[in-house]
Amino acid sequence: MKKPKPVLDLSVDRTLELPMYLQICQRFKIAIEQGHLHAGDRVPAVRALATEMNLARGTVEMAYRILTDEGYLQVRGAAGTIVSPALPQPAASKPLAPIPGQTVSAFLDHDGKAPKPLQLGLPALDAFPRKVWNRLVGHRLRGSEPARLGYPDPAGYARLRERIATYLGVSRGVACLPEQVFITTGLRNTLELTLSSLSTAGDEFWFEDPGYILARPFLQNAAVKVVPVPVDGNGLIVEEGKRLSPYAKFAMVTPSHQSPLGVTLSLERRMALLEWASEAGSWIIEDDYDSEFRYQGRPLPALKSLDRNDRVIYSGTFSKVMFPGLRLAYVVAPVSVVPRFQSVSYNLNAGCPYLFQASVADFIAEGHFSRHLKKMRSLYAERRLVTQQVFQDVLGERLRIDLRPGGLHMLAKLGEHENDVLLADRAREAGLALHPLSRWYVNAKPQQGLLLGFANVVDEKDARRIALKLKQALEIK
Repeated sequence: MKKPKPVLDLSVDRTLELPMYLQICQRFKIAIEQGHLHAGDRVPAVRALATEMNLARGTVEMAYRILTDEGYLQVRGAAGTIVSPALPQPAASKPLAPIPGQTVSAFLDHDGKAPKPLQLGLPALDAFPRKVWNRLVGHRLRGSEPARLGYPDPAGYARLRERIATYLGVSRGVACLPEQVFITTGLRNTLELTLSSLSTAGDEFWFEDPGYILARPFLQNAAVKVVPVPVDGNGLIVEEGKRLSPYAKFAMVTPSHQSPLGVTLSLERRMALLEWASEAGSWIIEDDYDSEFRYQGRPLPALKSLDRNDRVIYSGTFSKVMFPGLRLAYVVAPVSVVPRFQSVSYNLNAGCPYLFQASVADFIAEGHFSRHLKKMRSLYAERRLVTQQVFQDVLGERLRIDLRPGGLHMLAKLGEHENDVLLADRAREAGLALHPLSRWYVNAKPQQGLLLGFANVVDEKDARRIALKLKQALEIK
């Protein structure tokens, strides 16, 4: 029986401090040592590998240059790049060695598998109108003319950009033209587009502390200097940011529902932040990731709606309001830099798939989007309250859950003598996908707490089942 060829794994871990080009080098070396690649084998072209891994071309080029200098690869011009024929054959198959500095992330939930209870960043997958969605996608699929089989516009499908501009004007108070809207695959792609358009190496970048944990590794690997700015009950402390880095080029904030604390950036702080950006010539990246879900009053206006000097770059996503499998998000560029965004978008990628973009545009145009949001606000308000009450009842005084006005997760605070990382590890061993709050901090003194996603807790019975499982995992007597 023929032995199956080992799988070639060139993936990188974006949560590591180890630069991605060095991770690629290590992956190739391991693949060669394990016999996944043999002397004379052709390796992927730089452009093809960069596209496949969603990395900058320069990152892959640097890795290939190092591997060539060290004798692992050999460049043969038009014939491509191959594994050096001079390399000796591996003596025997060895266990896969870890990349230096790599640890398997215990908190990587986006693995393509079924969602786990309490997982963050997920809307109610059971409540999405799949029949309506399937009909819209099917209609687009059957009616696609041959031209739609080509490459999509890298800036985004025109009709979707128009729908987003209209929606933002009505619901978020953001006045923008469709030409300012660029479609991306998510926040990482939005940051990549923004920094590629506006940053230079060494630019300082205000980052909320604590702040969005999945954005931090990308920024640490980018050519910017991350400046953690502390957050209190009123959001980002602007005066502290000005003290730490008065002329930072960027500030990234989550003003409507701070990630992860859930607080709202006060009006006074919003105005101070806008004034600072105007005077310093800086850019504010507003991540408005789940602002549609507010359970006390109407959704708050976006920071961008207060921007009179065009310094705010507005970022939104369909992952929270529809479903994350779409991989569709958007960014609104200031008018003055639209040409730069346009140019970079054409060099950065080949655009998002037309089928899903067109289907989302139809979903909005036919009124399904607004109806879905209205239904979800009511559903989440109910699930949020049920989850809080049941967890507080089952877990007693060990946890204290103070409900915030909005969002898709809640924060369970712990006592000072608790260890949230240890507790989260126990819970994860039991199959619960909660996060320890302390890991979201950089320099500020970390609070002890657990972050719980409640959107997929379907009812009181489900909440009690999960709470009892958590209680057992935490060994609460």
